[in-house]
Amino acid sequence: MPKKFFKQYSPNPARLKENKALGCLGDRLYRPSLWHLNRRSVAKAFAIGLFCTWLPTPFQTVIAASLAIFYTANIPLSVVLVFITNPITIPPMFYFAYRLGNKLLLREDNGFNFELSWEWLTTGMAQVWQPLLFGSLTLAVISSILGYITIHLLWRYNIKRRWNERKARRKQKKLDAKNRK
Repeated sequence: MPKKFFKQYSPNPARLKENKALGCLGDRLYRPSLWHLNRRSVAKAFAIGLFCTWLPTPFQTVIAASLAIFYTANIPLSVVLVFITNPITIPPMFYFAYRLGNKLLLREDNGFNFELSWEWLTTGMAQVWQPLLFGSLTLAVISSILGYITIHLLWRYNIKRRWNERKARRKQKKLDAKNRK
C-alpha cells in the first residue's frame, strides 16, 4: 500500500496537540492507532469514509472524524474519503439514492423537479426525504461493507505478492550462487 504517500500528506498528531480548538477531544485524538496505516485501521477508515459519503447531511467530515476516533480507524483517510461527495458529484449521487429509495420503498416515482428555492426546500423536501434517506443509508451500508472487504483483500493480495517476490529473489540468489561454483 502507498504508506509513504499517505504519511507525507497526513497531519502530524504533535502539531494537532497545539491546536486549542481540538482540545475538547482530549487525549483521544492523539492515540497513535488513529494515525497508523495498517490493514485494520485503513479498512475501518474506508468503511467509515464511504458510509459518511452517502449521508445527506452537512458536516460529513466531522461525522467521519468522530466515527474514526470511536472505532479507532485512520482519521485522515476517513475524512479524505468523504470528499467523494463534492459539488459536482452530490447531485447525481443523491438523485441515484432517491431513485433507489423509491424502488426499495415500492413508491411510484412522480418525477423529481428540483428548484433551488426556499419554497422547494420547504415543500419538495417533504416529498423526497424518505426515499432519499432510505436510499442513501442503503448505499452507505453497501459501499462501506464493500470498501472494508476490498481493502482487506487488496492488502492480503499485496502482502502475498511481495512475499512471492521475496521468495523468488531468494531462489534466484541460491541459483546464482550455485552457478558461480
